[in-house]
Amino acid sequence: MMDQMKKMMQLQKKAKEIQNKLGNTHIEADEDNVTVIVNGKQEVVDVKIDGKSNPAIVKAFNKALKKSQEIAATEMKDVMGDLGLGGMEGGMDSLPGMK
Repeated sequence: MMDQMKKMMQLQKKAKEIQNKLGNTHIEADEDNVTVIVNGKQEVVDVKIDGKSNPAIVKAFNKALKKSQEIAATEMKDVMGDLGLGGMEGGMDSLPGMK
């Protein structure tokens, strides 16, 4: 039992390290004077139009992404329940330290 707890703690630590790394990884795409920067956690970091940042656009994108993730999680919850995996309703976020 202690080995399992130790392994779970190691997994949680590793997952947190990966989350931090993903948050610090930035991916940039340009198209017709528009630049979008996202991080590895699929969050919009910046949107520039003609070189100028647009915080309102960043907020709107992140709100839309969060809503789409919530909808996807709800849909997956039903599928997971059908498969008998209902205990993982929160996915990785249900694990301590994974938000």
